Order: sequence, then C-alpha cells, then structure tokens
Amino acid sequence: MKITSLTTAALLLASSSVFADGYSYNQTYRVVVTNITKGISFTPLLAATHKSSVRYFELGQPASDEIALLAEGGDTGPLSAVLDAQPYKVHSTTVTSGLLGPGQSVEFEIESSNRFRYLSFAGMLLPTNDSFVALNAVPLPWFQSSTYFARGYDAGSETDDELCVNIPGPTCGGEGASPGATGEGYVYISPGIHGEGDLSPAAYDWRDAVAKVTITRVH
Repeated sequence: MKITSLTTAALLLASSSVFADGYSYNQTYRVVVTNITKGISFTPLLAATHKSSVRYFELGQPASDEIALLAEGGDTGPLSAVLDAQPYKVHSTTVTSGLLGPGQSVEFEIESSNRFRYLSFAGMLLPTNDSFVALNAVPLPWFQSSTYFARGYDAGSETDDELCVNIPGPTCGGEGASPGATGEGYVYISPGIHGEGDLSPAAYDWRDAVAKVTITRVH
C-alpha cells in the first residue's frame, strides 16, 4: 500500500507538472494595423504583451517621460527599455519599421502566454506636436480574431502650436522632443488639427479613430 500510495502521488505530481507547463506555453499573435486617416502618418509602433497591471498611460494623468518622448519625437527606445526591464510583467516587445502612411497597413507577430493576456502599442502621429496612436492594454483573443479601433491621444507634454519648427518628420522637418516645453499636463483624447500654425485642417485633421487593428492567434 505504501508503494502504491507513493506511485499515485508521483503520477499526480507529474500530471500537475504537465498541466502547469501546458497552461503557460507561448502563443503567437499576428497583429495588423491599418492607418485609416486622410493625411496622418504613424512613426514605428512599439508593441508589448503583458499582464493587466501594465498601462502605457492613464487618461487624465500626466504622461510618463517615456510616453512624452514617443509622442513628441517618435522615440521608442526609452519606453522599450522600461518594458524590457520588467520580465515579471511584460512577456514580449517588438517595434515595427518605417513610417505608416494613410491607407497603409503594417503586420507583425508577437508572442505571449496565458499569464500575459494583454496587448498595447503606441506610435507618434505625424505631423503633430505630441499626439500618438495607441491601444492601451486590450485583451488578446483566445481563439478567434479581435478587431479594435485605436484612437489618437495627446500626451499633454508640449503646446499644440502646430508650428513646423516644433514638429519632426518628413512634412515639417522640425525638432522632436521638447524637454522644456509645457503642455496641458495630462493625457487626453487628441482634438486633431485646428490650423493654428503651419498645418491645414483640410489636409491633416481627423476625427474618431485613427487606426483599425486586427489581432489573430496563429499558434
């Protein structure tokens, strides 16, 4: 009886181990982001799979320095470093390449696991002072595809003067990050382009969502 009990216990332990391994196996997702604006381009997108406690930003709260740098100049490096330094909260990160123009799509794959069930991404909107496109901690689908519409947000870290001297990128060619600038002081839904400076609303303004995002589990 003692031997049988030990054997049974060993089998139960083995079964538990197999279940645990199966429960935490990696999954691969394909993400397609389509720019649905008339005249705005996206800088490279920084995407991450992570736990529910991770947020790129909170509406109504000050933007982190890392989000401000991304929103003002398209710099993904600082935010990527912060995410990669938290392996207990963040599973994977990836950055797309090149600008994404109006009507264009970019596709990338990213890994996750059952303990990291959320996806976020962000990229600067050009030409703007400090606006960015983002999905902020949306659930990953278990089996079927999920479609989201991503909005444009303002980091509130720089004044929206719409002057090309303060806007980087091919349209304006100005400066990106503005460490000494003062903006609204919190993240909010971007109101688009108003024509206050060098930018024409007819060419660059938008309303509602700026991107369509489809997430599909492929493995």
